Amino acid sequence: MPTVLILGATSDIGFAIARKFASEKYNVQLAARNTNSLQPFQSDIQIRYGVQCSLHSFNALDFNAHLSFYNSLVPKPDITVYVIGYLNDNEMVISDWEESLRTINTNYTGAVSILNIIAADYAAHKAGTIVGISSVAGNRGRQSNYIYGSAKSAFTSYLSGLRNKLYHDKVHVMTVLPGFVYTKMTEHLKLPPLLTASPEGVAEAIYNGVRTKRDVLYVKWFWKWIMLIITTIPESIFKKKKL
Repeated sequence: MPTVLILGATSDIGFAIARKFASEKYNVQLAARNTNSLQPFQSDIQIRYGVQCSLHSFNALDFNAHLSFYNSLVPKPDITVYVIGYLNDNEMVISDWEESLRTINTNYTGAVSILNIIAADYAAHKAGTIVGISSVAGNRGRQSNYIYGSAKSAFTSYLSGLRNKLYHDKVHVMTVLPGFVYTKMTEHLKLPPLLTASPEGVAEAIYNGVRTKRDVLYVKWFWKWIMLIITTIPESIFKKKKL
């Protein structure tokens, strides 16, 4: 059976991705800071779907431990999904450097650190798939979340460059732009139902995107056109909008 590694497995989207791939007969490696909380979920995956499910301690901010973490994985995953994200109130983030740093490192630097390691291994073996969950918030800076948005913008750009580089090594890299998603991270926000996906919807779209080798995946198709409109508004007008 092929194996999928989920970095950020305690998130709602991580749970949904694990269930979807397990249902398609993938063995699952769940990586998170607190693996104890994942034990009931691990058992459920194994019993419900008849696949292997293992737990692995992983901290996106502990850069020095990333190589040893990846080397400890047996077997090495065929697919890696970086689900980890961090979003806090923008005013708090810009007034507290520790929060700014946490936002940047969780959404970008930590991802680059671990994915560089995995990308090198996949390139050496001429096989593998990397999925990075970024955000439409990175398509254009907005006053309401520009620290988070800038980190996601950097991540999107990183994935684009990585895709270009690894294409020649037969490695698939997919950028996922979900738009709004109902999760614990967004439960304090008032989200428009029509524009908001469920974690299960994200997982289904990711599985299909991996299977068909999509490069950039908007979970709800209309976000592509919404963001096209937003990014083409002239800066002289856009800066006056309270977005």
